[in-house]
Amino acid sequence: MRMILKILRATITVSVMIALAWGGYQGFLFYQKTIQEKETLKKIIARLEADSRIAEVLVTRVVVDPLTQKDMTTIKFLEYDSKGRALTPKYFTFSGDIIQFQSLVVRFDDELIRGQDALRGKSAYLFWKVFLLDGARTQEYAITRLHEVPAGYRLDEAPHEVEKGIWQKFWVYALDGQKALSRGIKNAQIEAPGTKFIPGILYTLRIEHDGGIRIDTQKIPEILRGETIY
Repeated sequence: MRMILKILRATITVSVMIALAWGGYQGFLFYQKTIQEKETLKKIIARLEADSRIAEVLVTRVVVDPLTQKDMTTIKFLEYDSKGRALTPKYFTFSGDIIQFQSLVVRFDDELIRGQDALRGKSAYLFWKVFLLDGARTQEYAITRLHEVPAGYRLDEAPHEVEKGIWQKFWVYALDGQKALSRGIKNAQIEAPGTKFIPGILYTLRIEHDGGIRIDTQKIPEILRGETIY
């Protein structure tokens, strides 16, 4: 009987030690994940501190479609990241020239950084789509794919899982007003400014934290007309 009790005590002791070790290991993993999340958030926050995100647009070509007799307008869309560096330009062709840029904006709640205030009062914006409304013939192109980490805020060429998870929350809050409200987010909305795009004009899209999106225009200097700049 004493031998059985000793075996039981030994078994219980070993089980407790294993449980404590496993719990400690899980706690360590949770701690590491928390640290990684906070470090990733710090880097993302640094990209949100600028007052605006900027893109520039030029009409590069206008030709008449022989079938529809409509003007086909090709624009060059050049987006700049949060440090002012140019991203890879994109070209879009539309059957018309009244073009709109759809974007998402979320003003982050401090819950996302575990009770700290580093994101309070800051907003994240991304260009989602560019489109031309024409009833059943509406045309649209994606600038940032759904649930994708936007190129202008990306920390690395290949986003890691923590960064993807943080931006996944952005998409959820921006597209689901009820979930945004449940998290205490001040503002989550879609904006779509547009204008008539014509040759010879430089269009600057400016996204401000407090005022939304606007499109500024200015004539291209005469010296640049007809020139190919390298």
